[in-house]
Amino acid sequence: MSARATATSPATAPGRSHKASSKRGPTITPRATILGFVVFVTAIFAVAPARAYLDQRAERARLAQQVQQLQEQNAELQQRIDQLHDPVELERLARECLGMVEPGEIAIVPVRAGSPPPSPNCD
Repeated sequence: MSARATATSPATAPGRSHKASSKRGPTITPRATILGFVVFVTAIFAVAPARAYLDQRAERARLAQQVQQLQEQNAELQQRIDQLHDPVELERLARECLGMVEPGEIAIVPVRAGSPPPSPNCD
């Protein structure tokens, strides 16, 4: 046997075996501690921008839905404006809602006994 095979390495002290040191569990080096601290601090500072991003994304979706509703409402109102520019529609509204008649005409409103006259469609 050579002197190398019998000599103990400087890494293992006499009386200690590799099995005894492995039972202790992993050790945390100062470098790992600093890295863990940096990751923790980075995560803490990343929470606020991430939350703001998610809030802004939700607000954008809500505003997009509101824009869609307002565009639909705008289209309905534009259609109503076009109807009110029609002379036939204006005459109908004048007759039904305001009770107007052409010169020389006589307005006759049928009323059922015991009930008020029907309300016109004046919206």
